[in-house]
Amino acid sequence: MASPSPASARPQRSPDEVEDIILRKILLVSLTPPANPSPAVAYLELTAAELLSESRPLLALRDAAERLLIDRLSLPDPPAGSPTPFAYLVSAFRRAADEARKISTIRDAALRARLAASIAHLRALILSYARIVAGNPDTFPTPPGAQHPASDLLVFLLAEAADPLDPTPAPGAPPPPGFIDEFLGSADYDSIEPAMGELYELLRQSVDKVSALGDFQRPLRLLRRLVGIPNCAKALVNHPKWIPKNQIMLIGEGRVMELYSVLGAFFHVSAIRDREFASKPDVGQQCFSEASSRRPADLLSSFTTIKSVMNGLYDGLKDVLLILLKNLDTREKVLEYIAEVINKNASRSGMQVDPLKCASSGMFVNLSAVMLRLCEPFLDNMEAKKDKIDVNYLFCNNRIDFKDLTAINASSEEVSSWIESINNEHAQNNASGEARFAESQEATSSGKNSTASQLRCSKKENFSFICECFFMTSRVLNLGLMKAVSDFKHISQQLSRFEDDLESNRAVRDQGGGSPQLEQDITRLEKIVEILSQDKFCYEAQILRDGAFLQRALSFYRLMILWSVNLVGGFKMPLPSQCPKEFACIPEHFLDDAMDLLVLTSRIPKALESFVLDDFLSFIIMFMGSTSYIKNPYLRAKMVEVLNCWMPQRSGLNSTASLFEGHQLCLDYLVGNLLKLYVDIEFTGSHTQFFDKFNIRHNIAELLEYLWDVPSHRNAWRQIAKEEEKGVYLNFLNFLINDSIYLLDESLNKILELKEIEAEMANIVEWERRPAQEREERLRVFHQWENIVRFDMRLANEDVGMLAFTSEQIPAPFLLPGGKGCEHA
Repeated sequence: MASPSPASARPQRSPDEVEDIILRKILLVSLTPPANPSPAVAYLELTAAELLSESRPLLALRDAAERLLIDRLSLPDPPAGSPTPFAYLVSAFRRAADEARKISTIRDAALRARLAASIAHLRALILSYARIVAGNPDTFPTPPGAQHPASDLLVFLLAEAADPLDPTPAPGAPPPPGFIDEFLGSADYDSIEPAMGELYELLRQSVDKVSALGDFQRPLRLLRRLVGIPNCAKALVNHPKWIPKNQIMLIGEGRVMELYSVLGAFFHVSAIRDREFASKPDVGQQCFSEASSRRPADLLSSFTTIKSVMNGLYDGLKDVLLILLKNLDTREKVLEYIAEVINKNASRSGMQVDPLKCASSGMFVNLSAVMLRLCEPFLDNMEAKKDKIDVNYLFCNNRIDFKDLTAINASSEEVSSWIESINNEHAQNNASGEARFAESQEATSSGKNSTASQLRCSKKENFSFICECFFMTSRVLNLGLMKAVSDFKHISQQLSRFEDDLESNRAVRDQGGGSPQLEQDITRLEKIVEILSQDKFCYEAQILRDGAFLQRALSFYRLMILWSVNLVGGFKMPLPSQCPKEFACIPEHFLDDAMDLLVLTSRIPKALESFVLDDFLSFIIMFMGSTSYIKNPYLRAKMVEVLNCWMPQRSGLNSTASLFEGHQLCLDYLVGNLLKLYVDIEFTGSHTQFFDKFNIRHNIAELLEYLWDVPSHRNAWRQIAKEEEKGVYLNFLNFLINDSIYLLDESLNKILELKEIEAEMANIVEWERRPAQEREERLRVFHQWENIVRFDMRLANEDVGMLAFTSEQIPAPFLLPGGKGCEHA
């Protein structure tokens, strides 16, 4: 075969020339006037002149790469619509990757290695300047109207975080392979921090006012990825909006934490409606509008969807916090953030919550679910872990102030006095520690001061994560889950009341009492009922329908009970005669919340299935009748309400029968404590005590009636009646008789008034002559008194029934001589 002629042979390029071609192709630059100009390729005339003045060849080589890159980025007055510096750098990274793949086919190993090194060097420069541009967009000229480079970065990141199940498509094309990993992962903190500052703010905005049905999953996955990169995690906790200091007129610090902190926007995502700062789509409107006309299957589908998406949110946020907590550089800032959220929203525990001052219920329910997930490792092994929960945290920690909370059996003065004694003891220990250190070490003055400071701080800050997490979760649940449960009850009561009003008004209209004002009232009530119905379903969807959420909360409060009982010596009766200060000073809401949750879950089908209730029962029996341990009679009454819910005919669970019939503490003490509480509840200290006692005694009476049919409890009852014939038992019978007389008297008087209204309505001619407004008012009174009579008669029948079966089998207290028996016997 003939060899090619010299004229037709392709000239051999030198290594410099090959490198020049590749680097110019990556950078889209030219050092000589191009024969065929392209808008994408920039002729760096000044750079070429500088190279010539330095007697250097007009070649784009490795040692000139940074100069070429800077000059390319510094071209003045880029036209509108041209690529931004950041977009140019991203495309340059893609071209570099393409060229790196192409050179793999070069046979000359030395040339291939040289080109690979040059491309890698240029690639590193591109990434470095991309970080600079992302954090400082004014470093180089940008086209008019260009958006912040962090916006482009966010689009890339969200595209990479996309999932086929996301409700909306990714906002843009993904970045070149490897760009994000190298942009974020290989950077030091100082170079990445400026870019991350703007990125986190844009990420926060991407989920701002997004509801449970909105697109929050992709930003959440991105957040989780970012905190897994140490320098990005550090940039997050050092962000100005990690704990924002915004001062906004009419907006309180608690609400600021939700609206403006980076994590706050994610915690705001909820199914529960926030009326002041509404999220879209509206969950209530989309899932539960006109719920009464919807098919049960449609409602169930909505419940399932909301439960699924909310658990996705909980898991994602738990992962974010857990990653940050495991990182020693960020752990303290996470604990500080949670404490700030708690402290700035402390007023959420009040009856009336200012929605402009405090974070929303949705945020705190979410935080409750996340904190419970963080507690799971020690909830699974609570017997071994409860000793790590140090009661001194309540008084000596420097994060959360517990001393202003109502204590279980101590006044604020007593709590303050105990704290002062602890501090004095710590001061003495510190002083002796300093003295010992001075005797054993010859140190400088500054050295001594440093050691003294450590000694003081060690007493206050040396708490385990389990301890911190436990007490923070207790406060979050009080302000979050349990407050939301209270709100749900309030909404349900409101809804029931307005439904009754609506029904009464419709009844008046159907009886011919219609008027324009009545029609307006009916229309208004229909709107209120619809809104409250939607709100009720939203709470139900996020809380009551999530059995796993409630089970985690029950497990937490079981630990709370075990820890509390541990402070008084364990599950044994009788209790020590003197209430330990540690127990007396714990916040009342710790135990009150536990009882509220038990009441709630006991009324939800299957919520207590497979859950062991023995520890809760032991706790209730130990403290229900003890005023020297639990001052608040309403808390002890709530314990009865829990037991009332557990009666087998109420709970529908066979396991609850064994609770009452096979639990030794229950057999020995339950009836006696119930009788004692029946007497104690006469005086609660509340201005509503007269009426409150009837509801509480109603619960006690129902429970006593059930226990009377259990032979072992009936025997205990007879024994108490014999031993306390002239004491507690006699007082119990007297109050039982007094209540019966009062309730029967009230019912009979109301019945007479009902008969009077019925007579008025029976006289149709006179009734029709009355003004419509008067007739409406009389009908409302009639329906109201009907309900009162029905309830009073029910209570009276219970009391009379109890008198009947107790007097038949235990007649002695009724027959005491000399007027010492029952007053009305």
